[in-house]
Parts: sequence; C-alpha cells; structure tokens
Amino acid sequence: MPAMPGPVADEKSSLLAFLAQQRQNFRTIAFGLSDAQARLAPSASDLTVGALIKHVTACEAGWVERIAAAPEYPASDSIPFEEAAASYEDQYRMSETDTLDALLERLDEQERVTAAVVAAAELDAPVPVPRNAPWFPRDIEAWSVRWVLGHLIEELSRHAGHADIIRESIDGATWFELMAAVDGMEETPWLKPWQPA
Repeated sequence: MPAMPGPVADEKSSLLAFLAQQRQNFRTIAFGLSDAQARLAPSASDLTVGALIKHVTACEAGWVERIAAAPEYPASDSIPFEEAAASYEDQYRMSETDTLDALLERLDEQERVTAAVVAAAELDAPVPVPRNAPWFPRDIEAWSVRWVLGHLIEELSRHAGHADIIRESIDGATWFELMAAVDGMEETPWLKPWQPA
C-alpha cells in the first residue's frame, strides 16, 4: 500500500522500509505526469518534480557509495570541488534528454543497490564524514550506517514535501488523491482517486 510502510521485523528492516516509503512518495507524486509537466517549476523556487527525483537518487547513491567504501573514503571524495559542485548543480535540473520514466527507473535501481549494500553492513559501522563540502562538520570523524540511513530518510522526506507542493501547483493533484489512484482504491464520499483532466 503506498500510504505507509508495512510491518517491520527489526531496526535495519525498519530503516529500509521508511526509506522505501519516501521513494514511493516520489513515485506517487509523479504519477500521471508527462515529461513536460515533470520539468515545470510552478512555485516560487526553480525546483521541478523531475529534478527532485534526479537529486534524491543521486544523493542516495552518494551516501550508499560511502557506506560501501567504509571505513575508507569513497573514490568520489577525490573529485575536485568545482567538478563535484557542477555535478551537484546538474542534479537539480531535468534536462531535455531526461525522461520521467528513466528517472524513476534509476530511483528503482538505486533502491536495489541500497538494499544490497545495507544488507551487508552493520548499523554501527563507522562511515567517514565527507570532507569535500563546507557544510559537513569538521569535529566529527564518522557517522554510523544507522545515522546515514536516518539522514537519507530525512533528505527524501524533505524533498518529497517540496515535490508534493510542486505537483499540486501543476495540476491541483494532492498526495491522497494520487495515492488512491496509484493503489487502485474505490472512490468514497471523502476520497476520490485522481484522474487526468
């Protein structure tokens, strides 16, 4: 069911389930959008639904690469800051060659990679704090895998909220209507599944 994670057996499955739920929120928010609509920036910011999906996928990939490399630093940390900054900026743009389907496929693939890496990791294992960006603390050497997964849930949740507002600004569709449509729910007096105009 797209509305919430299912039952969990332990802490690791709980963290993965809540992370998966946030990915599902992006799939729900993107439901029924065309590529052109996914590129629209109808709110006060320049963010688009497609670019947010692109960004959270890249963000998750970077942190999972960091978990997989731990306790060493990942190879991506050696990229010059200017090059890394350009790549980071590109994450926030859905180009004319990007398609919503392809972005969602990458999100799905990242889910599989994350599950495999986390399955092999210990939640208490140290993950080195990145040193290639000014917003990371200098007084902490490492976070745990547990912390990284919590951070990814936070990051995806925050951006799913952004995407939710953008989607409603595009065509008036709200998350509950979209969730009902994705799940194939019957219409009720208080909830009508979204349908294209």
